[in-house]
Amino acid sequence: MTFITKFLPAVFAFSLLGVGSLGPNANAASKDPVIIGVEAPITGDQASNGQDIFRGVKLAVKQANAKGGVLNRKIKLVKLDDKASPDLASAMVKKAQAKKVVAVVGPYNSGVGIINLPQYVAAGIVPLSMASDDDTIGYGSTVQPMVEQIAPVEIAYIKSTMAKSVAMLVDPSDYTQGIADSVKTGLESAGITVTQVPVSEDVNDYSAEITRALSTNPDLLYSSTYFPEGSLIAKSLESSNPDSPKCLMGLANVDPAFVTTAGIKASQRCLFDGVPEAPRFPGASAKAYTKAYKKAFGINPGVWGIFSYDSANVLFAAIQSTGGTEYTPVFDAVRKTANFAGATGSITIAPATGVRNDVPLFIMTVNNKGKYVVQP
Repeated sequence: MTFITKFLPAVFAFSLLGVGSLGPNANAASKDPVIIGVEAPITGDQASNGQDIFRGVKLAVKQANAKGGVLNRKIKLVKLDDKASPDLASAMVKKAQAKKVVAVVGPYNSGVGIINLPQYVAAGIVPLSMASDDDTIGYGSTVQPMVEQIAPVEIAYIKSTMAKSVAMLVDPSDYTQGIADSVKTGLESAGITVTQVPVSEDVNDYSAEITRALSTNPDLLYSSTYFPEGSLIAKSLESSNPDSPKCLMGLANVDPAFVTTAGIKASQRCLFDGVPEAPRFPGASAKAYTKAYKKAFGINPGVWGIFSYDSANVLFAAIQSTGGTEYTPVFDAVRKTANFAGATGSITIAPATGVRNDVPLFIMTVNNKGKYVVQP
């Protein structure tokens, strides 16, 4: 069974995601390029996701520029590599200001976004966030899942297993701790016993934490971690704890690098909440995106580039509709996005919050080829 938050229809009209609406505008006074930034962990432990996010926006820019850009102006891309480090959050805003960026897609990490999304807004730079922590809501807009949308999917799945007790391995970062706490609250309200065990980043062995979690004899293990930790946890479960219960990996674990590190067999011990890599994302629009991405970069897309691609195209359509790049009109236009044909499906953003309605989410497995697939 597939668990989805307000599941979207599988097939949407594909307009190369708004690019057709980005044609020349005779009212545009300037011929200077429209400069947008992409903030993500382009290097470091989470670089596979960060590079995919960057390439998603780069593809959107390439397609838009091939049709004349936006407002009859070419779009220029600025790379903002935060390395997933909150310590670099403010520096990214300063760099964006120095480069005269008018809008930014990102950041990806919630711990970074909690710090610098308010700073982007204060600087008059329109953010299309790739972070999922609910504490980032209100600062710009987002087209990808938020904690308030993710937690109910995970709670529903865990309840469907008839588990009476759950042990959680939790990275104390803002997003992973926040989603774990939300899931814990939901499970406890249903009478399910929950224990949390903290795990640290940049550790190569989580056997002590796993032993502590298993000491409670849980019916299910839940790992609210990022993929560098989650992959090592899955690998340890497979090698040292073969009789441990089934595990559910939270959304931040979904990355091709998880399977590369843990191995296919260890990855198959777990289910995953989130979205699959773009080639296995439902719908004709995602297939068209995958084909264009592979042609542009020579590799298959990952998980999050399809959302950054949609973010960029929503932004371009908003700029086009306002006839300029001024902060307030563009900010408001993004939030008024309705029924936009995206690669991830139809996109409507709630004007009051900037959060996307009807966001797609799935429970997934890893197949014998090491790919994430939506559970039937």
